[in-house]
Amino acid sequence: MRQTAALMFVVGLVAASTMSMPRAAQRAVPRGDSAVPFKVGETLTYDVAWSSFLVAGTAVTTVRERRPSGSTPAYHIVAEGRPVPLVARLYSLYYKMETLLDTATLLPQQGTLYSEEGRRQRLGTTRFDRKSRKAFFELKSDTTVRADLNVPAQAQDGLSALYNLRANRIGPGTKVSVPIIDDGSLYNVTMLASGTERIRVPLGEMTAWNVKVSITDAAGQPVGQNIGLWISDDVRRLPVKMQAELPVGTFALALRDAK
Repeated sequence: MRQTAALMFVVGLVAASTMSMPRAAQRAVPRGDSAVPFKVGETLTYDVAWSSFLVAGTAVTTVRERRPSGSTPAYHIVAEGRPVPLVARLYSLYYKMETLLDTATLLPQQGTLYSEEGRRQRLGTTRFDRKSRKAFFELKSDTTVRADLNVPAQAQDGLSALYNLRANRIGPGTKVSVPIIDDGSLYNVTMLASGTERIRVPLGEMTAWNVKVSITDAAGQPVGQNIGLWISDDVRRLPVKMQAELPVGTFALALRDAK
């Protein structure tokens, strides 16, 4: 079961790609780079709740480095999820998502998802070709499967989309639709910002934007229920809480630490 990865995917699906940058983030960036509220070394740690488990696991996202990648630099961003020991006795799980986020366009050059579920291991890789508007997907498990997809110009992977969202402005009533590639399939995600509210997470109490999310697959069928994301209303634009109801249970991620 792709528990933590599924929720991180849900969160990443709400990126907005057409809104202007906040003024507070438009300073001291390398020439050619888009302004962002995060920097290399930023590490966000979340408590993961699942159904009756108040804390079922931990998810950590890290901006590892800014490095050369093709013709333009990219941020190497990694998210890892593990269950707590009690849950690990029931399910042996480990997930690792990675993305190379173009520093100029804030669109992914490549995204990967590695998972361990018991003895089963999977590695899915999606490479984006922006000029041809194609995505090349490869899945390695017991066998290797490849697929080429025609994708919209702004197509993203889940993890890169989360960081793309943080670099954009949200206002009351903002509504944006974003195409996302996950595991070789194309999804459409609609984000609606309803307003700000006070929210308490393990890190503390803060004001955050309440963002409602709906997801449909290529056939127009809904994916998940009661999907929500809260983004802090400050220059850091931290994803402080995420939640979703999935067929395998209800998930919630709450920010415990930000360094």
